[in-house]
Amino acid sequence: MSKPLVSLAVLKAKPGKQQELKEGLLSLIEPTRAEPGNLDYVLFEMRDEPGTFYMREAFKDQAALDAHFATPYFQAFAATADELLSEPLQLIFLEQVSY
Repeated sequence: MSKPLVSLAVLKAKPGKQQELKEGLLSLIEPTRAEPGNLDYVLFEMRDEPGTFYMREAFKDQAALDAHFATPYFQAFAATADELLSEPLQLIFLEQVSY
C-alpha cells in the first residue's frame, strides 16, 4: 500500500481580495472531502497575516490528487487564481515522521 500524499497549499490574497479568496477556498471543502481519494482537507488562515491561507491536504495517492485537480470545482477555482492571488500557489509536500 502506498503512503498518503500530504501537503500544505499556501495561498496569499491580493490586497482587497482576502474575502473573495477565503470564500473560494471554503467552497472547495465539502466537495473535496467527498472525493473517494481524499483523506484530509482543512483550511487555515494565518492569525498574524490575514489573507494568507494554508490548506492542509491529504490524498490516498498521486492519482487521487490528480483526480482532485481535474474536478470541475477545482478547475473553476484555479481559473480565478490570477485575479485573487498575489503570488503563485505554493504546494509543500510533507513526509509524516510521527503519529
